[in-house]
Amino acid sequence: MPPLRETGVGRDAEDPEYAGEYRLGAVLGSGGMGIVRLARSASGLRLAVKIVHSTYASDPEFRARFRQEVSAARRVSGAFTAPVVDADPDAPRPWMATLYVPGPTLAEQVKRNGPLSPAELRRLTAGLAEALRDIHRAGVVHRDLKPGNVLLTDGGPKVIDFGISRPADSDLRTETGKLIGSPPFMAPEQFQRPRQVGPAADVFALGSVLVHAATGRGPFDSDSPYIVAYQVVHDEPDLTDVPQELTPLVARCLAKEPAERPTPDEIMAALLPPSYEAAAFIPAQRRAPSSVAPAEGSRDTDTRALRASGAGPGPATETVEAPPRPRRRRPLTVVAAAVLAALTAGGVLLAVQHGRDGDRDEDRAQRTAATRPLDSWRTSLPGTGGSAPACAAGDGALFCAAGGSATARLDARTGKVSWSQPNRSADDGTAAVPVFAGGLLGTAGDDRYATVDPRTGKPGWSTGMSAYGADLRPAGDTLLLGSPSGTVTALDAATGRRLWRHPLHGHTAPRLGPYDPASGLVHVFEAETYGTYTLVSSVRAKSGEVVHQRRLPGDLFPGATGTDGTLYLTSQRREGLTDAVARYDVARGTTNRVPLPFRMDGPRIAVHDGVVYLLGRTGALVAVDTAVDGGRRLWQLETAAGRVSPPVLSGDGSRLYFSTADGRLLAVDTARGVLLGQTGARLRNGELGFPASVPAPVATGDRVYGTAPDGSVFALDGRDAAEW
Repeated sequence: MPPLRETGVGRDAEDPEYAGEYRLGAVLGSGGMGIVRLARSASGLRLAVKIVHSTYASDPEFRARFRQEVSAARRVSGAFTAPVVDADPDAPRPWMATLYVPGPTLAEQVKRNGPLSPAELRRLTAGLAEALRDIHRAGVVHRDLKPGNVLLTDGGPKVIDFGISRPADSDLRTETGKLIGSPPFMAPEQFQRPRQVGPAADVFALGSVLVHAATGRGPFDSDSPYIVAYQVVHDEPDLTDVPQELTPLVARCLAKEPAERPTPDEIMAALLPPSYEAAAFIPAQRRAPSSVAPAEGSRDTDTRALRASGAGPGPATETVEAPPRPRRRRPLTVVAAAVLAALTAGGVLLAVQHGRDGDRDEDRAQRTAATRPLDSWRTSLPGTGGSAPACAAGDGALFCAAGGSATARLDARTGKVSWSQPNRSADDGTAAVPVFAGGLLGTAGDDRYATVDPRTGKPGWSTGMSAYGADLRPAGDTLLLGSPSGTVTALDAATGRRLWRHPLHGHTAPRLGPYDPASGLVHVFEAETYGTYTLVSSVRAKSGEVVHQRRLPGDLFPGATGTDGTLYLTSQRREGLTDAVARYDVARGTTNRVPLPFRMDGPRIAVHDGVVYLLGRTGALVAVDTAVDGGRRLWQLETAAGRVSPPVLSGDGSRLYFSTADGRLLAVDTARGVLLGQTGARLRNGELGFPASVPAPVATGDRVYGTAPDGSVFALDGRDAAEW
């Protein structure tokens, strides 16, 4: 990397021209310990780069704290933070680059527009509680939550500045007598026993932030930080003007004793059902010029009372008329500021304005339901646990497994249930995706793999799964099972008869990768301990014969096969982030490695005609063409969708679909990299659960099928996403 280059003289001019490979632009914000400047990656991605002042760069304790900040920011989910793209805490001037996040800080919003409305405050409370739950689950305590460290974005609030956060497993400790934090938003224990600060301190700070958002002031107000500190420890908070329905919850957050404060989960539970009357945190849809509004009085079919057990004909269905869909109002043009952290004890403030065109044509002609190309339907499955059903298409039908309840066959055209069978889900209530192999439908759960006849629901063969874990791969008429011991077993998918069972040469703990129907090969992979290379073996599913075996450089994870048998893999760095895509020609043994414009967190991929679409866990979407030498980035899109499913492509590859943890279904134009449309959230009793995974939608022909935590399965016209 190029060295940091000092330019000019004086405090403001001492800042470098480069941070690593990033050329620095405008100053976004500054503080006593550092400065934040705008930058762009080589691909044009906008970044906010935080650079430590040279004075503090020579302080070993500060360096250790900055290194911890980088580590903490990487540990938490980008769904609620500004994801870290790159960093070098050991540089002469330590720096960290995060994605540029559009949106004002809460402090700016309140200063500019006054206190939030009750509905806005309720959404903020839920969003920050969800963010703290995610941060705490990563083993991090933020310790400086305040209005200046909360970004208000279309995707919900994001928490920034982990400069004084502390991972639970950190051995870094604050020096005796050194006060670190922002007094108006610090918990009593931060003043009294700073070495014992835990997650409950963030909940206290949340209470203070909510008072500020509701009133424009804090619960403990004074011009003197010493008086504020005394009030925090000894006095009762001033909750005047906090909305009455939220006052008890805020008061609990501000309890003096940490044990008396609610957890983030309890805060979210207290807010149920959620308020969606002004969904400012859900990105507004952009309509194509030719789009028209949905018809007033359009109907959905809601199929209820699905039996949780028993074969035979499906239950009686109840068709309900959905209320008329209101015409969408013209949203206000939004001018947002992106505010990222800085390095004072209280946090650094920066702001960047960003405009978004949101005009809509309200005079478009409306269709009637009778003229829509495809009628929509919605069927409710009764599963438990708040996780979405998992579905697969086949035999002209849709087969869906609801966690903790039943697997059912649904008519793909009408949504009517033909039959249902008892289904055991995983321990976390998540339904396993139904598997088609050998003419039977199989589901894995409760340590068993069980099959049924897809037409009648009549039970077939089953086998125990305790020896195999979750490593199961359908391969045409064969079912492959991998075990932690390194042995792979192949079963006849129609009968359950064992075809072969043996370890694979060169492997000690192989993992089953994608199956190529054209060649009959399944690709098995295993990364070397230090990630220097990955052993990829191409195995005949029916016989277990190893046809090809090669060591490919790097820590690779196979994601998909192309129609020509090409294998596509993602390349991970040691910190677990993905930085490249590899196109592996299995027959020739050649690879084409394509760097990504930024490092992605756990992306899943979809492939069409050599173009790989990578969808990160936090909704970042990147398209790269691997068919040309050296590869080529086509576009990138920040959807701000949070926890997402694997991506799915339409048959012609023109649209990409994925689901979110709150039940939304999104569609993206793959040629332009723009969001075509999205549905509303579909939560069970207004509660957002946290299953291990979000099931992918199913796309067949012009129709796309989505599922949601409310237990529903729904069908939409994939060509008309702007009207969802």
